[in-house]
Amino acid sequence: MDWREYIEQRPEVMMGKPVIKGTRLTAEFILERLGDGWSAQALMESFPEFQPEQIQATQAYAAAWLALDETLFHKTGT
Repeated sequence: MDWREYIEQRPEVMMGKPVIKGTRLTAEFILERLGDGWSAQALMESFPEFQPEQIQATQAYAAAWLALDETLFHKTGT
């Protein structure tokens, strides 16, 4: 899947955060809901315009960012 077909970034939409094209739903919001335990079905029920492909694209987008060479590590307390 090419997440670029579903996700865009424009400075005038949601302060430039990545969003599902044609919406104000940010990738961050979608990933947070999934991380909170929401199912794809729950997302689609809450946002009827939302499609399964958009959830998959959001996850692919996150995976692409995690695959970047630069990784930030936070020092843990000892």
